[in-house]
Amino acid sequence: MNNSPVIGVLALQGDVREHLIALASADAVARPVRRPEELAEVDALVIPGGESTTMSKLAVLFGMLEPLRERVRSGMPVYGTCAGMIMLADKLLGGREDQETLGGIDMIVRRNAFGRQNESFEASIDFAGIAGGPVEGVFIRAPWVESVGAAAEVLAEYDGHTIAVRQGNVLATSFHPELTGDHRVHAYFVDMVRAGS
Repeated sequence: MNNSPVIGVLALQGDVREHLIALASADAVARPVRRPEELAEVDALVIPGGESTTMSKLAVLFGMLEPLRERVRSGMPVYGTCAGMIMLADKLLGGREDQETLGGIDMIVRRNAFGRQNESFEASIDFAGIAGGPVEGVFIRAPWVESVGAAAEVLAEYDGHTIAVRQGNVLATSFHPELTGDHRVHAYFVDMVRAGS
């Protein structure tokens, strides 16, 4: 891999374009991923925000669920925001009975924990490992992490709740850094990808 890793953004649903822009600004080659053959061509993947139940259904429909699980299990770097965090949880609270996750982080995540759409908010977040002061986070029907296992590292909290977690090559945030113009979280992920290559 050269110094510009190829990072896909899962383009089944959600704010794909904003992630593509944020990744490109962090010197990655960013491309949308909808099919297993496109997934096979990327070094890493971002799972965007959106609606986690819809996303899991579309992943099944597009034949992506098992290929995604396999790539996560085999150590591909993955970053999930909001619904992406839900997709990367080993266990889920408040989800539908048939809702599928990919796993990857030993954490229990509660869907819509910060409230409904009209309770969306922005906050400054102290994020471990990111220099330059707090990052801006946009919370839209955001989940939070109820608990993490021993292998998972908490990187940020807000109002007493865990909102950013990393386990090995897998990163997840409750909030949407891609909506702020501050691309340091994406740069942090791109550095993770480079370090793992």
